[in-house]
Amino acid sequence: MLFPELVPRAFVTLTKRGVSVIGDREARLLDAVDRVRSIKDAASEAGISYRTAWSAIQNMEQALGRPMVVSRAGGPGGGATTLTDECRRLLAGYHDLRRRLEENLARAWDTPEAVEQAGD
Repeated sequence: MLFPELVPRAFVTLTKRGVSVIGDREARLLDAVDRVRSIKDAASEAGISYRTAWSAIQNMEQALGRPMVVSRAGGPGGGATTLTDECRRLLAGYHDLRRRLEENLARAWDTPEAVEQAGD
């Protein structure tokens, strides 16, 4: 291979009627929400503002016509935000698609044919 230190990467975005629904930023946010059960803390962990996080979630919900998160108000047990089952399936599908795409990219990059085609 000509440049063995290079690794192919692809950016995946799932859209609905041309509207972006979920990409890397949204997946990072939803993964963080699932772990920390707080949109505020998840936004910080994902490296985005709270406002951007809420906007991303609202855009997803509007595009898909269904909730992605369920929030429970604070109180004695404290508040929590969790992903809906549909959101978990969407997130799992997104991660699976990215994994398969990256595996295929790595295989294509490692083949002599890919190196020859890159030189054209």
